[in-house]
Amino acid sequence: MFSPQRRLALAACLSGTLLAPLGVAAQEWPNKPIRLIINIAPGSSPDVLGRAVATPLSQALGVPVVVENRSGAGGMVGADVVAKAPGDGYTLLMSAGSTMVVVPTLTPKMPYDPNKDLVPVAATARLELFLVVRANSPFNTFADLQKFARANPGKLSYGSPGNGSTPHIGAEMLKNMAGIFAVHIPYRGSAPALQDLLAGNLDFFMDPGIAAPHIRSGALRLLAVGSTKRSFLYPDTPTLAELGLKGYDGGSTHSFYAPAGTPPAVVERLNREINRILVTPSVTQFIRTLGAEPTPMTTAQLAALNAADMRRYADIIKQQGIRGE
Repeated sequence: MFSPQRRLALAACLSGTLLAPLGVAAQEWPNKPIRLIINIAPGSSPDVLGRAVATPLSQALGVPVVVENRSGAGGMVGADVVAKAPGDGYTLLMSAGSTMVVVPTLTPKMPYDPNKDLVPVAATARLELFLVVRANSPFNTFADLQKFARANPGKLSYGSPGNGSTPHIGAEMLKNMAGIFAVHIPYRGSAPALQDLLAGNLDFFMDPGIAAPHIRSGALRLLAVGSTKRSFLYPDTPTLAELGLKGYDGGSTHSFYAPAGTPPAVVERLNREINRILVTPSVTQFIRTLGAEPTPMTTAQLAALNAADMRRYADIIKQQGIRGE
């Protein structure tokens, strides 16, 4: 028989032996490349934001961060890949805000549960919408577009990054609030939609920020800003709310997520590193070229923001009778 002192010593030894692998594993993360799934097509605002963070994140962690675009179904294709991945800290998702706060309302049966299978890691930026047309468009103002659309229902078309994306819902909000009808053409990302606008195949686009170079060059004309306040990039351009669409707000937050079960210490490290990266001068300046500001926040703050946005969009979708296509 062991003495009480001997039993305590043996228990402590066994406890240390059992806990050691967990502690060592946490200390060793990361020790191999991290896979970053971006759930929208290359050139889209989530894509350029994700890539802007990926390089400095790789440098901070000391391992490669390998970017892979998996677009489709409003971002659900890429999100599903991450939701079903091991929660070991080696798979991350960079998601469009709409995938988390709009798509669940429009999709009765999802292949994953966004609230249970994915955990918030870090926000990047709050993306607003910008109503743009080609420079040779006959519409010089939002009033011009609205007047024509009312007189010619169905003659105008607009593109979006896909069904259920924020630009899609933003344009449907505009249609309902302005009393117009235009044909929706979904794409696999905002970049191809923008290219078709420039090519003359679309009449207008609710840009999530990637059209800024074309606005500056004069290839596109900015008619209005789809946010609650004027953009610092375009202080002379009115908001849609100022132009008669009271309460219009098409903003959403693109963010990083991880599979459920990812160790809290890993999530906290990622949150800390990404928040630090967002406020570095080069990344801050890049985000501002999209007409946005960096939004470093805790994981709890991101979860609360998503919940509030989901409620807001769900109310809008119900009130306006918007349906997934």
